Amino acid sequence: MTSFDCIVVGGGHNGLVAAALLGKSGRKVLVLEAAAEVGGAARTEEFAPGFRTSSLAHVLNRLHPDVVKELDLERHGLRLKRDAFIPSIALVKVGSPLILQGAYGESLTGASATEQTSWRGMRAQLLRYADILKPFLSRRPPDLGGLSLGETAALGQMALALKRLGKEDMRDFLRVLLMNVADLLDEQLSDDRLKGLLAFDAVLGAHLGPRSPTSLLGLYYRLAGEIAGEAGAQLLPEGGMGAVVSAIGAAAAKAGVTLRTGAAVGRILVENGRTTGVVLKTGEEIGAAIVISATDPATTFLDLVGPRDLDTGFVRKVSNIRMKGDAAKLHLALDAPPAFTGLDASRHKGRLVIAPSTNHVERAFNPSKYGEFSPEPVMEITLPSFSDASLAPDGACVLSAVVQYAPYALKEGWQTGKAKFQVAIMAQLEAYAPGIGRTVRHAELLTPADIEARYHMRGGHWHHGELQADQMLVSRPVAGWSGYDTPIAGLYLASAGSHPGGGVSGAPGLNAARRILQRRKEA
Repeated sequence: MTSFDCIVVGGGHNGLVAAALLGKSGRKVLVLEAAAEVGGAARTEEFAPGFRTSSLAHVLNRLHPDVVKELDLERHGLRLKRDAFIPSIALVKVGSPLILQGAYGESLTGASATEQTSWRGMRAQLLRYADILKPFLSRRPPDLGGLSLGETAALGQMALALKRLGKEDMRDFLRVLLMNVADLLDEQLSDDRLKGLLAFDAVLGAHLGPRSPTSLLGLYYRLAGEIAGEAGAQLLPEGGMGAVVSAIGAAAAKAGVTLRTGAAVGRILVENGRTTGVVLKTGEEIGAAIVISATDPATTFLDLVGPRDLDTGFVRKVSNIRMKGDAAKLHLALDAPPAFTGLDASRHKGRLVIAPSTNHVERAFNPSKYGEFSPEPVMEITLPSFSDASLAPDGACVLSAVVQYAPYALKEGWQTGKAKFQVAIMAQLEAYAPGIGRTVRHAELLTPADIEARYHMRGGHWHHGELQADQMLVSRPVAGWSGYDTPIAGLYLASAGSHPGGGVSGAPGLNAARRILQRRKEA
């Protein structure tokens, strides 16, 4: 039987980050990926002849600085420059769009002077509060049952940071922490376009509406991420999100990591409470004292390990993780660039958002609570071929959109409902970009059911579980097991289902690798 020091199950970006760091430490590492290529939800794929785009994640808005530094990603071809930051643009049916420019709205155009002043104050406040949470979103969660000196110090630093806010700010931080985003927006802003954009960002990828309790956490989570040292910044990588994966993969290759694609794992081997390796679906056995699962926690424990080797209470917790996706992905191959109302062609490199008001986002969410898709969906749109002409033929254009709300368990079933939902999406696009329908050469719509089947994400949820208050920090993926360790000795978690969650950050893979190396030092 072939053996390695470490086996990584899943070649998404988090799995590759963990593998590269462990390889750099001198471990003999094998990555097993079921698909024909690595990258998972961050691949760049051809969806029509001559048209390519990022598979699911299409905007880079968080990449852990230590991942960039320790894997030397810029040397491996990744470009993260401030002049490449893209604006967020609130589209309109009539009139002029509103634009947040720089690192998440360093400047605001298209709004009144009064609204600009209100936004500057609110943005500064949000960034201050996100800074309080940032250290906890970038490192291993504290073990509340036995705090180490480092964890105690981290908690002390948070208390000190709160104290530095001053009494008034500290009270307000505690007041708004678990607040819904709609109430905070109504307190401080008046422009529906700006409020709609911020409300959309707070609930993007989640089964929440702006008026759902704790929905403000989603905005803090976004602002706690950074690109090139700037909180809330975002960019479209040249070559699509696959360029990020390519750089991480190159770092892994340099570290001596062995990569196998088309190698689906059927089972994680367990003997006497300890992992001993894996069995591929072909029946091939590969041994390793350490296995890192970069697939979602439910698949890891319920399918690859199996309930027989786990405590009943733990199995119940894992079975109850909320992880039914509520977002779809649309790819359009267009014969010509779309003409969005009031938007100059120079803005086509931005991030375009259809979310005209907080109330509109809330109304779009309501049907999904009852297993129905939104008849007027909200969405985030990019035109990646404007940033990288190689993604489309000359004169043509790629449109990539994340669309909410599209419940995984659609009441009428996606086999029946998919075509209807696509009609609703295209009607919404037509309202903001008249004539776009006539330019569509090919359309690909991925529902949560499609996402589950193609990318092996249980429930079609790109975060591998809802990012809500009861499934974050010390409760991610489940209470008592938030630190990448598992009840199986030698088995570790390193996917978006682990702390701190989804997005192309590499943080779960980074923290899991660091935990493994720490445990080896302690042994």
